[in-house]
Amino acid sequence: MSSALLALAVTAGLTGTAAVAEATPATALSCRGAGIDPAAQLHHRTETVIRAPAAAVWRLHTDVVRWPAWQPSVTSAKRLDAGPLRPGSRFRWTTPAPATPTTPATTLVITSTVGQMQPGRCVRWTGPAIGDGLRIDRGVHVWTFTPVRGGVLVRTEESWTGAQLEADPATALRYLAAGLDAWLADLKTTAEGRREGNR
Repeated sequence: MSSALLALAVTAGLTGTAAVAEATPATALSCRGAGIDPAAQLHHRTETVIRAPAAAVWRLHTDVVRWPAWQPSVTSAKRLDAGPLRPGSRFRWTTPAPATPTTPATTLVITSTVGQMQPGRCVRWTGPAIGDGLRIDRGVHVWTFTPVRGGVLVRTEESWTGAQLEADPATALRYLAAGLDAWLADLKTTAEGRREGNR
């Protein structure tokens, strides 16, 4: 799934006050020229400034097996190959999805494949998310990291496709937005907390 998928959703109750949500602009985020699915009806973009070294934020974000240690919405994460995260790398992770008016509560199993990456600057991954009674056929998730004075500007954009989601787009978008905002908020809190701890 989008990869990012998701952390998706799952955290519908979180508002992600550390992140600033915005309507997707005409120019989508991209990593090495690739962005979200331009034909997807469901997409969301958000960003925040993290007051921590850009390299540290990048390492935290791309160490996928440790996501459960700082993201409450990620219950497990496993690399499916060895070595550093790179184009072609695959990883499987899980996140709980609450019940909605049209889908039951379930656990989504997400298998993500890194398509594009520029170390320290951007990463894009894609994949499906599958649970009992809920399926995201394809999520596409793009992250960019831009050094700014005192930290790094982190932007993320994700698209979802799938007939089940597209049948109730308002609900799907609500969960997509909440998941991305929560992910960014957790990344910000963790990275800035580690920086404070090192002072």
